[in-house]
Amino acid sequence: MTLVSRTKEIAQKRGLSLKTLAAKAGLAENAIYRWDDNNPKSENLKKVADVLHVSTDYLLGRTDEMNATSSDKKVTDILDNETILAFDGMEIAEEDKEKLREYARFIIEQRQRGNK
Repeated sequence: MTLVSRTKEIAQKRGLSLKTLAAKAGLAENAIYRWDDNNPKSENLKKVADVLHVSTDYLLGRTDEMNATSSDKKVTDILDNETILAFDGMEIAEEDKEKLREYARFIIEQRQRGNK
């Protein structure tokens, strides 16, 4: 899988087009599409990885783990549609799960804006 195809795949999981992803990362609208022809600058790759909440190694295909961790703890991606959500041992309805994901996206976006 190429860098562009892997980036596109995870962007789609996050509900983003490559153009939207590029804009959120502060890159030119079609910058990511050009990565098939030219290797991206490391700083641009890091910006995209940060927006997608994955490691640069994941985007480069060096690992299949989205987030590298320095400890044995597993990091769960709340925005992943495969994440199982339950409360007090009971399954949460799918529409409620999506509301929780939307809220998590909102919180993450607010934090990102605050870090700029």
